[in-house]
Amino acid sequence: MRLRGLLAAVCAAAALVPLATAPAGASAPKGAVAARSADVASGDDRQLSPALEKELDRAIRTSMHTYGIPGAIVGIWLPGHGRYVRAFGVADKKTGAPMRTDMNTRIGSVTKTFTVTALLELVDQGRVHLDDPISRYVAGVPEGDRITLRDLADMRSGLYPYTADTAFEKEFLSHPTRPFTPQQLLSYGFKHANLFPPGQDYLYSNSNTVLLGLVIEKLTHTSLSDYVCRHVIAPSDLDHSVMTPTTYLPRPRPHGYTAQTLDGKIADATGWSTSWGWADADMVSDLRDLHVWAYDLYRGTLLSRRTQAQRLTFIPTGQPGLGYGLGIADFNGWIGHNGEVPGYETVDVYLPSERATLVVMVNTDVPYQNNAANAPEDLLAAAVTSVITPKNVFP
Repeated sequence: MRLRGLLAAVCAAAALVPLATAPAGASAPKGAVAARSADVASGDDRQLSPALEKELDRAIRTSMHTYGIPGAIVGIWLPGHGRYVRAFGVADKKTGAPMRTDMNTRIGSVTKTFTVTALLELVDQGRVHLDDPISRYVAGVPEGDRITLRDLADMRSGLYPYTADTAFEKEFLSHPTRPFTPQQLLSYGFKHANLFPPGQDYLYSNSNTVLLGLVIEKLTHTSLSDYVCRHVIAPSDLDHSVMTPTTYLPRPRPHGYTAQTLDGKIADATGWSTSWGWADADMVSDLRDLHVWAYDLYRGTLLSRRTQAQRLTFIPTGQPGLGYGLGIADFNGWIGHNGEVPGYETVDVYLPSERATLVVMVNTDVPYQNNAANAPEDLLAAAVTSVITPKNVFP
């Protein structure tokens, strides 16, 4: 299974207005943000060479035409070479309004990187341990006394993915603006037997991250969205990122197009709720914030070195070139995550060997040739990296 995606006022404000100061209790390691700013700014003042830009333009436009991508935003930062930040295609197929680089979009499972970062901060504070069983915090989890928080974070719990349950799929697609509670989501997965003993195999399951979100809420006595806002988003200086399991998507925004419908016809999913994703996939962000976050995520600027080292211990997934750590993936050397919700797909990754950052956002999740393995964002990222880092092509 490829990495697919299928709450609070202060964060809603942060999505619209830059925070002048971080809320009380939110802080990054001394000098971390300053160091980050210097690194991610490298090459920002100049463009890539005209020849490389032309090659990228051609590769992106060809890919969009081939894979049926209406609109795309691509950001590339290559220290020593320059940057490439462009929008292509349309944000609205009805009006023909163009895609813009300042648009807000749903980032799908990139949300998992924020949820797991919040959990790992609590690990650093000694309030929880990765090898604690989930039964210590959440009752009713099948084999919960054997499944650890580590198993949940690195997708080795064996829990059935609630998004694969046919009843869930029908209920969501019949009412795509309806709200779900975390407990309702888990109930769809818990109807099924676990697929393997904990720690014995890898299976990407949204059930895992929902449970981690509940652990965070239990330990902090606050909503997941509020905690992530105050302790992950704000100290990382992300001005246009917010956890919002609702229909909220602030303007400027592209329309999102999906074939995840009951009749298989393409629909406009712009106003659909992301409550079905919660800790897994309910965040909104933009290009600038994702550029910053890719670097922070790899460097672990909010975490201790020991905890970040555990996070970056990648296990095989069975997919060539893809390893998975604690809420983070290694895509043939590119470190970060991809994400999908109906209508929107995102890639947010950092390549340590080149100190390079890549952000790709598209306004469709309709797979090429109706093959779920052919996600538009992954195919576009592969085309881009074939040009800029041929030794590290995105899987």
